[in-house]
Amino acid sequence: MTLNRRSRLRVLPLNALIPNMLTTLALCAGLTSVRFALDEKWEMAVIAILAAGVLDGLDGRMARLLKSASKFGAELDSLSDFVSFGVAPALVLFLWTLDAGLGGVGWIIALVFTVSCGLRLARFNSMLDEEQPVWASKYFTGIAAPAGASISLLFMVVNFFTDSDFFRSPILNATWLLFIAFLMASRIPTYSLKRLRISRRFIMPVLLLVGVMAAMLASYPWQLLSLIALIYIATIPFSIISQRRLTRQDARKADMAGVDKPDVSDTDNDAVS
Repeated sequence: MTLNRRSRLRVLPLNALIPNMLTTLALCAGLTSVRFALDEKWEMAVIAILAAGVLDGLDGRMARLLKSASKFGAELDSLSDFVSFGVAPALVLFLWTLDAGLGGVGWIIALVFTVSCGLRLARFNSMLDEEQPVWASKYFTGIAAPAGASISLLFMVVNFFTDSDFFRSPILNATWLLFIAFLMASRIPTYSLKRLRISRRFIMPVLLLVGVMAAMLASYPWQLLSLIALIYIATIPFSIISQRRLTRQDARKADMAGVDKPDVSDTDNDAVS
């Protein structure tokens, strides 16, 4: 291999680095949310975590679009997800209400959430090499880390537009944080929007809905985010029913294939006789 050839292999186009740049920005956004929380800028802390979620959704799509997926990028993405969606929300909630209301117990609950997020990410990475049915891509196993982080802040967000001390209750937020931690670490199927396909006849209504949501986000951001979180939680029973139905269909197809397949041992016996 010539020297020029080796030099070309060491040089990457800038486009190939865009997904990793987005992942790094997501990591920075997650860590910055903790700084905002230390300064008691709670709304900015939530916005930083939401920004990390948006960037996390973009980096994978950019990697596939630019055909620049790599092992390094996958490892960096997992690290960013753990910090932004496991560590940051737990610290923000701990500083907001759990520390003052529950002290050491609140810290333990924050740790449980962080560990659950880490376990969920580790399981996700370990399942990448497993053979799955085609329909399995429609579901996540447990709540995805970005969704779990966003929903864990639900009562904090509600407090922004109600100014009610009830939603700052440490008991309420601790219970909710444990519930979301359970959903992340569980094997409960939840819908994945990555493989969502829109029929052509629904394109205009979907675009209209996006416009309405953009207007609502500008006028009532916290109310809209709370509504989205509640709708997401409400879809979980439907995702469980849907996933079980597809699993039963696969099982029936496997049984039918077993019945239709001839018994090799019986055929051999008939040939010998």
